[in-house]
Amino acid sequence: MPSEHSSGPAPLLVGVVPGQHPEVMETAATLAQQLAVPLVCAFVDEASYLVEWDPERSAHRLSLHPDKDDDDIRSVTEDLKSSIAAALRAGPPIEWTLRTLAGDPARALGRLAAEVDAPMIIVGTPERGFTHRLTEMLNGSVAAWLTHHQSRPVLVVPYRMPAHQDQPD
Repeated sequence: MPSEHSSGPAPLLVGVVPGQHPEVMETAATLAQQLAVPLVCAFVDEASYLVEWDPERSAHRLSLHPDKDDDDIRSVTEDLKSSIAAALRAGPPIEWTLRTLAGDPARALGRLAAEVDAPMIIVGTPERGFTHRLTEMLNGSVAAWLTHHQSRPVLVVPYRMPAHQDQPD
């Protein structure tokens, strides 16, 4: 996992979450290989929020759960690094990095895309089911917000499921 700051081509930005369906990383990796660009993978900790944002410096955040934040985030980050590395191991080597952000996922991804001048943002669709639909209804869809509020392309990778398993909820 090389350094975040490179003088090469602008990276593709891909939103990652624990347990994400593999099509998201597979699609991002294929595009990065075809375009010969690095990937910036971004996980957004929704339990934290931004207190201050200054692109010249780092974002300062406060946790809604400060007593467990550091250990939890460290654990999630390590798990994500492992799963990203495993997903990318199948193909040719790709330069990538993982960033952990705070706050609303859609807005945080939008800010990071602007910061790294990403030509595209790649996100996945949520899993199917009542719980996921309820969460999306209450919190909003990251993909929908990005497609309506970004000046750069947003690629939404669908959750593919074999037809015999794809049953209405």
